[in-house]
Amino acid sequence: MKALIFKRYGAPDQVVLAEISRPKPAADEILVQVHAAGLNPIDNMIPKGAFKPILKFDLPATLGSDLSGVVVEVGSRVTRFRPGDAVFANIFDLGTGALAEFARVPESAAALKPANLDFVQAASIPMVGLTSWQALKERIDLKPGEKVFIPAGAGGIGTFAIQLAKYLGAKVGTTTSTANVDLVRSLGADEVVDYKTQQFEQVLRGYEAVLGTVRGDALEKSLRILTPGSRIASLIGPPDAAFGRGRRMNVFMVLLFGLLSWKIIRKARKAGATYSFLFMRPDGAQLAEIGELLATERIRPVIDKVFPFDQAKQALAYLEQGRAKGKVVVQMR
Repeated sequence: MKALIFKRYGAPDQVVLAEISRPKPAADEILVQVHAAGLNPIDNMIPKGAFKPILKFDLPATLGSDLSGVVVEVGSRVTRFRPGDAVFANIFDLGTGALAEFARVPESAAALKPANLDFVQAASIPMVGLTSWQALKERIDLKPGEKVFIPAGAGGIGTFAIQLAKYLGAKVGTTTSTANVDLVRSLGADEVVDYKTQQFEQVLRGYEAVLGTVRGDALEKSLRILTPGSRIASLIGPPDAAFGRGRRMNVFMVLLFGLLSWKIIRKARKAGATYSFLFMRPDGAQLAEIGELLATERIRPVIDKVFPFDQAKQALAYLEQGRAKGKVVVQMR
């Protein structure tokens, strides 16, 4: 079968479309014929070695973690799915990849595809949906009436997280460029800061939560808009000691992450806020709940561009430019 793999860490020429063996599902896995795969920024970062200390791959490795498709084979212990089922899933950090004609998927990571979504739409959802769900519902525990700041509202995470926050009853502030103001307002954003003309920390006030999605000094600047007792969940780092312990890393790595996060934790405490780093985990049960919101159109997919499978490398290059409005998806079938 055809798959987008990386042979070694480092140079871009190590990412290639190649013929590899079709996988066989383990007892607790399903084999999915992939119809579409959603791309995420981490797909560009992994081959460069940015997550080498955290994520372990047997090279060459298949890239990608979001997929939708049809079950063609099930393991002996699988009970929830059968051949012919249309599913979507996230397989991040599970030792397999989604940018392939077939993918092994643990039963616990998959959910039935909402019938009202096509495969491209469904493939755009898993990572941004699960990340937003775990950040806003679990880590931040966002309550109705609270104000949450979700920067980069027109991006892949932003377009989903804004809608989920509104579903949870919160008020949402975001940043975007002039061209995308109408888009983020249509998703439910209450306060929109055009970063080309304004600084968000000079405009927004009284926020109880922040979803950290933008690199640079945006996280520290967001402390200025918070009220005492606020919560910050960062998707872009720095990793904290709790993250290291959660992944059962050695003492040196836990201490290193503690040092890396010490500055932002100290500043957050000074502002009366708490800081934590979030690393999304696959969860089919949560994805099924997200699927219900999609099926009832409380949340809608936002897709910027769709590439054919033979242009998967170009799709990753396009995503890396950082200009996509919503998600970039690769279509296999």
